Amino acid sequence: MSQSLRTKAIVLRRTNYGEADRILSVITPDNGRLSVMARGVRKEKSRLAGGIELFAICDIVVHLGKRDIDTLTGSKMNKFFAQIMTNYDRLQFGYEVLKQIAKASETINEPDFYVLTEECLGALDNLKIDLGIVQTWFYLRLAELLGSGLNTATDASGMKLVEDAKYNFDTTDQTFIFHEQGQYTSEHIKILRLMTRNSPEIIAKISDINEYLPDCLRLAMIVAKI
Repeated sequence: MSQSLRTKAIVLRRTNYGEADRILSVITPDNGRLSVMARGVRKEKSRLAGGIELFAICDIVVHLGKRDIDTLTGSKMNKFFAQIMTNYDRLQFGYEVLKQIAKASETINEPDFYVLTEECLGALDNLKIDLGIVQTWFYLRLAELLGSGLNTATDASGMKLVEDAKYNFDTTDQTFIFHEQGQYTSEHIKILRLMTRNSPEIIAKISDINEYLPDCLRLAMIVAKI
């Protein structure tokens, strides 16, 4: 017996297939990543095309068949993050977000991948939030979902990270190491800690964050194995 699935979705990847079809990889709130066939979507009068844009939240209907790939039978755009398209650097990072979520969701079925993608696209769409904040926040959250979240509580010896101390970061053990001339100060760690607990909108309110952001971004990329 055939069934249909109605769900919100964010398109991660679109691949042309045949003369007019397209294979879509989408992330959903409750069903993880899905691969669906959008038949005839590249035709000029296709009713499906407008509802499967990148950088958008879409409402889709999928026919669940017996084959490996399901069929898209309905689509409607719910929200389009248009401001991402107005800034080259934000657009390029938007593509990076979709790429990393697509890669991560290949082997891990984690509902929060959808939540992370939606929140990150929303932050990118807000031009008042520094791009570096969005990037650092995304990589830290991605690492957490992948099981390699940053430990901002204790150092390599198990001691509590303290004020007025400096640390280096051991990329092998993924831990902070106390060092008198270390690269990371308590201010770095404070910001990283806030990043893992708050939204980009809240992080953007930190007045002196730009001084520490480059170091935090580099560390977040290391933790996320980018």
